[in-house]
Amino acid sequence: MESTLATSHDADLILKLYDLRREATMRRARHWITAEFFPQTAEEAMAPMLAWGTEQNAWFRQVTSYWEMALSFVVHGALNGDLFLDCNGEPFFIYAKFQPFLAHIRTTHPNFLMKMDHVIEQYPAARQRVDMMLRNLEKRRAAAKA
Repeated sequence: MESTLATSHDADLILKLYDLRREATMRRARHWITAEFFPQTAEEAMAPMLAWGTEQNAWFRQVTSYWEMALSFVVHGALNGDLFLDCNGEPFFIYAKFQPFLAHIRTTHPNFLMKMDHVIEQYPAARQRVDMMLRNLEKRRAAAKA
């Protein structure tokens, strides 16, 4: 994909996205999905999405829909993709957690993390980030258990 220079509009949008991430409930949801939730099976990966009415379900939906929304800005050209990649690592870590289970999850939830797939296809740097996160995932899992 051809890269273009980011604009001040892109920078403003990045700052707005960052500001939304700082909201208290969003911080707690992001902490849970990045530091506490380490599924080992497809069933474990899907458990919070199927546990309607629980706090984990709300956190799961809040974080995954937030990142899919942000990535949709990149996919549809409303936000410079290179700038987004430079400023965000968390969505790639989340994707890496679910990547081994995506085929199974998508049998019942076909659009799950699809915007991330689009960005990975369009930006080799995104694929590199996911690959790096996959390599480091076991270290993070062990650290969370300790």
